[in-house]
Parts: sequence; C-alpha cells; structure tokens
Amino acid sequence: MLPRVLEPEVMDAPDEAVDYNAMDHAEVNRIFAEDLLAADWNPAAGEILDVGTGTALIPLEICRQAPTAKVRAVDLSRHMLEVARQNVEKAGLTERICLERIDAKELPYPDGRFAAVVSNSIVHHIPEPKAVLAEMWRVLAPGGLIFARDLLRPAKDAEVRRLVETYAAGANRHQRQLFEDSLRASLRVEELQAILAELGCDPQSARATSDRHWTWTQRK
Repeated sequence: MLPRVLEPEVMDAPDEAVDYNAMDHAEVNRIFAEDLLAADWNPAAGEILDVGTGTALIPLEICRQAPTAKVRAVDLSRHMLEVARQNVEKAGLTERICLERIDAKELPYPDGRFAAVVSNSIVHHIPEPKAVLAEMWRVLAPGGLIFARDLLRPAKDAEVRRLVETYAAGANRHQRQLFEDSLRASLRVEELQAILAELGCDPQSARATSDRHWTWTQRK
C-alpha cells in the first residue's frame, strides 16, 4: 500500500495556475456538475459554496448546466484566483459567481450558511483533511447537500503510472507531474470514511466512483 506523500497545500505559483487551467478538465467538470444535479440538488434552494475553487472551472460548469445557480467560490491561492477572475469575466458570469480568497480550514461564515457545499480536488492538498471537511459540514444548512469529490490514492506505483499515462497522456511534463503528485497525496476511501465517522457523518456516504476518484454525497 502506497503511503500518502503530501504536496504543497497552496498552488500559488503563476506557472502552476496557468498549467492547471490549461489542462483538459472539461469532461471531469461536466460529469461533476451532472452528478451534482442528479443528487437531487435544487439550484433555487440558495447559494452554493465551492471550496478550493482553483481557477473556477467547477462553478463555471455548474452555472452552465443550472441557469439559476449562484456560487460563492473560495480559494487560498492568489494566482489561481487571478486566473479564475479572468475565466468568470470571459464567461460573463460575474453576477452569479463570487470569488473570495479564504482559507478553507477557517471559513468565515456562520453555521448553516449555504444550501449546498461542493468541492473538487481540494482535500488531497490538506495535510490534515479533517479540518476542511468539518468546516464544509459546519456551514451547510440543515437539509443541505454536501457533494465533494477528489482523487483516490492508488495502492501501487504501477497503478499511479497507469493513471498518469491514461489521463495525462497529452499533458506537458509539469502537468503530468502535478497529476502524479496529486494522486500520491490523495486519500484512500477507508481513510476518508474514518474521518467522516469522527465528524459524526455517515462513513458509507463516501465511496469510490471511478478508477481515480472518490465522492462524498450526504444530506445534513
């Protein structure tokens, strides 16, 4: 079993933001938004919080698929948010997507503030993920939906190599390394389930949903 190898918590170098934004996330983001909508989420229920938005690709896709959705998107990386602002402005969605520079481990919102909380690929950046998962749960309104997805750490080096070759074949060297580092920094499903149990959440609400992703979906 491969040990977890941490990577930097904040991707705050200009080249990292540009390379991340240039990677082909289109299918993954489309599926994320489709699965969110299929999880019985009502865009009209209230504002959605996207934790660790990066360059805002997930909020953009959510707003494309759900024309009434409004998203508050937070990240700690200045350079990611700079690219995110460009993306949001280009898409003409500045009235529906609000970007804020915030540490996900200390969200400045009251309990139960959001109708839904989503996150895509932030958990593997956090040395102690429990803090972020606890904050996401805290700011979720009663009856609201958590929809979080991240990479799944493979059991063996050979599987890491297979995933990189399969899903980053057309990427440049830096992008391929970013993907490999993220795989190695990710949680196993059992690790995530143990954290959720400590938080009083349903461990079985988290499961592997592809050969490289886990998903946590739960109503509060």
